[in-house]
Amino acid sequence: MKIKKIVLIILGCIGLGLGAVGAVLPLMPAFPFLLLAAFCFAKSSEKLNNWFIGTKLYKNNLESYIKGKGMTWKTKIRIMVMVTLLMSIGFIMMSHVPVGRIILAGVWLFHIIYFIFGVKTIKMIHIENDITLAESE
Repeated sequence: MKIKKIVLIILGCIGLGLGAVGAVLPLMPAFPFLLLAAFCFAKSSEKLNNWFIGTKLYKNNLESYIKGKGMTWKTKIRIMVMVTLLMSIGFIMMSHVPVGRIILAGVWLFHIIYFIFGVKTIKMIHIENDITLAESE
């Protein structure tokens, strides 16, 4: 049991590190790595989990999705653009592997459909004093 906890903490730290890099670099997606970190920390350590959910990185990228509220269109589009760019690189590199291209195209299509129809979209509402609230559609 202790080895599993250690492995989850290590994977969580790797996910957090890659997610932090992805939040800064435009070509690297932050969302899946931060989701990995959230899962690993939740399963391994209550203290790490509480720390992680208190970070700005978590609140800006995952909080509304984890709570079941969804994502803004801006976040959805950012994720879909990053996935498209990264998968395009693989697609180009598989010029001599037609089966790989077909599988990659299918995964890309599923990803786009999932983010458009499977993830709730929340609207950002601006009210007095520039306070921004999220509202589910």
